Amino acid sequence: MANQSQFGFQDASSPIMEELIEFHDHALMVALAICSLVLYLLTLMLLEKLSSNTVDAQEVELIWTILPAIVLILLALPSLQILYMMDEIDEPNLTLKVMGHQWYWTYEYTDFKDLTFDSYMTPTTELSPGHFRLLEVDHRVIIPMESPTRIIVTANDVLHSWAVPALGIKTDAIPGRLNQTSLITTRPGIFYGQCSEICGANHSYMPIVVESTPLLHFENWSSMLTL
Repeated sequence: MANQSQFGFQDASSPIMEELIEFHDHALMVALAICSLVLYLLTLMLLEKLSSNTVDAQEVELIWTILPAIVLILLALPSLQILYMMDEIDEPNLTLKVMGHQWYWTYEYTDFKDLTFDSYMTPTTELSPGHFRLLEVDHRVIIPMESPTRIIVTANDVLHSWAVPALGIKTDAIPGRLNQTSLITTRPGIFYGQCSEICGANHSYMPIVVESTPLLHFENWSSMLTL
């Protein structure tokens, strides 16, 4: 959960989000180095007298052609690695189907029989102490901790987007199309998200709450719902 006046990302709760934060910091350091070099050169040009060596020099032209290419490679390689990691789904232990509606979510655990439910935002008048306004729901998504989970996302009416920042997930829900992603939570906790696609008048009232629990608690929860 983000804090007030927070400038950075939320604490990562999945390996993918950890990689995304690391790449973000890497890209910022590259940008800082570029800005520092450009500022130094501008200052040097303002303070020093121009000469033919700085105006017409093949060595300088060679450097400012090769150096940007090296910088792009330093950014592209880790970016492509993370992109392939996000698309990789290797023998998941659980499959969760997410369907977006105007304006609520439907969740279906396809590995269980008749384990499906709708998730609506909890009205402000019904909030319990400690719950967050516009973010709490009546039925949370429960997933086992440290267990590969496949997420299948679609929509029933208009475009939606299932996004949970702490888990590094943002997948479009498109009618007539199944989009697939995966997640692994590294710690127990409650993670909040919202629909990230402008889907209508109540777009801001489609919260997402994912609760990561130990496997034993998840098994007890699923057995209670399937009785």
